[in-house]
Amino acid sequence: MIVKNIALLGHKDHGKSTLIGNMLMLTGAATKVRIKEAEAYSKRLHKDFEPAFILDSFAEERLNEMTIDTTRAEIKYRDLAFAFIDVPGHEELIKNMISGASYGEVALLLVSVKKDEGIRDQTKRHLFISRMLGIDRLIVAVNKMDTAGYDEETFELVKRELSKFIFKIGFNKANVSFVPVSAYKGDNLVKKSPKMKWYKGTPLIDSIYHAAKSEGRKQEKGLRIITQGTIPGDAGEHVVGRIVSGSLKTGERVSVLPQGVVAKVRGIVVKGKRVKSAKVGENVALRLDRNLGYEMRGTVITDPAHKPKVTDEVQLRIFVTGRFGKKTFAKFNGIDVPCKSVNVRRDIDVTTGESSASKKAKLLGAVEADVKLARKVPVENYDVTRELGRFVLYSDGKFAGIGTVS
Repeated sequence: MIVKNIALLGHKDHGKSTLIGNMLMLTGAATKVRIKEAEAYSKRLHKDFEPAFILDSFAEERLNEMTIDTTRAEIKYRDLAFAFIDVPGHEELIKNMISGASYGEVALLLVSVKKDEGIRDQTKRHLFISRMLGIDRLIVAVNKMDTAGYDEETFELVKRELSKFIFKIGFNKANVSFVPVSAYKGDNLVKKSPKMKWYKGTPLIDSIYHAAKSEGRKQEKGLRIITQGTIPGDAGEHVVGRIVSGSLKTGERVSVLPQGVVAKVRGIVVKGKRVKSAKVGENVALRLDRNLGYEMRGTVITDPAHKPKVTDEVQLRIFVTGRFGKKTFAKFNGIDVPCKSVNVRRDIDVTTGESSASKKAKLLGAVEADVKLARKVPVENYDVTRELGRFVLYSDGKFAGIGTVS
C-alpha cells in the first residue's frame, strides 16, 4: 500500500491533535486500549473526553495542551495510507515544525473560526514554510465551525482572506481546497455533516485522498545516490548510500561528485543480497572497479551523462531562525560545509508574501541570499531533487535556518 505523508500545520490551539485523534477513532485506526487511555487521562484532568490525547504522547503536552514534538499517526483509506505528521504550532518550536513539514507531500492546514483565534501570523508562517519546502497540494480545514453556529458566511470569510495569501506565495488554485469542519464534534471529517448542508464539497478525508492521489513531485530521472561512507566487503571496499532518484545496474559507469571521478559498478548489494539492479528508495552497497581513496560521506553518485551542477556558490531562499555569525556552516547530506559568506539580496515578509530590498535577515522571516561555500558540492533545484537542494544552516553552534535552492 502506498503511504503519503501529510504535514499537519496550524497555530497552536487550533485543533490539529484533536482532529487527528478523532479521525483515528472514526476510521477505526485507534485501538481500544489507546482510546481508554485517553478517556482515563481526560477524567484524571477533570476534562471532557479529549481526542487529542490519543495523539499527544507526552505528559507535558496533555497538561499544557500543546504539541511539543513532531508525532506521526497513520490512517488507511481506500488504496492509500496517510501518515499524518503533526507538527508543533508554537512559535518557539519552529525548528521541530520545519523538520516535520520537510517530509510532507501534502499539507493540511487547520484554521480556527473561534473568536480571538482565526488567521494568525503563525498560520501564514507555516504556509510559507510548507510551500518553500516544495509542497504544492494544500487542504485548509476551517475548524471549530460549531463555535460559529456552522455559519456559511463565517467559513467564506476565512476562505477569502486566506486565499489571497495562499496564492500569493505560489500555491496553484487548482491544488487548494477548503473544508469546513468541527474536529471535536467530528463534523465533515469522514462523512458529510447534516449541520452544513450548504457545503457542496467532499468530507475532509476524501479531500485529502484526492490531493494525495494527484500529488506527483517533479523528479529528475537521472541516477542520484547520496553516499554515507564505505564499508569493507568480501571483494574489497563497498560504497554505501541511498538511491534518491533513478536506478542502477551492474556494469554501468557512474560519476562520483564533487570529485568528478568516473567508475564502473562491479557489484550491488541490497539488504545483504547481491542483486543485478537497484531502484529509487533502496539503500545500496556498491563495489566499484576502483578504490576512490577519500572520504565518501556526503558525495553523490550520478549518471555521467546527466549530472547535477557542482559549485561553491549557491542562491538560497532561507527561512531564518537565528543570526548568521562569523562561524556559519551549511549541513549538506550529513556533512558540514563552512560558509565563507552569506550575502542577503532581499527580505521576504512571510506573513504577507511581500519582498523588499532590505538586506537584513529578520528572525522567523525569510531572505533570498547568495551563499559562498568553502568547498564545491553538487546541487539541484529543490523541486527537482530535495536532497541536493536543501541546506540546513548553523551559526556559532546554533540552528540558524533552512535554505532551499530555487
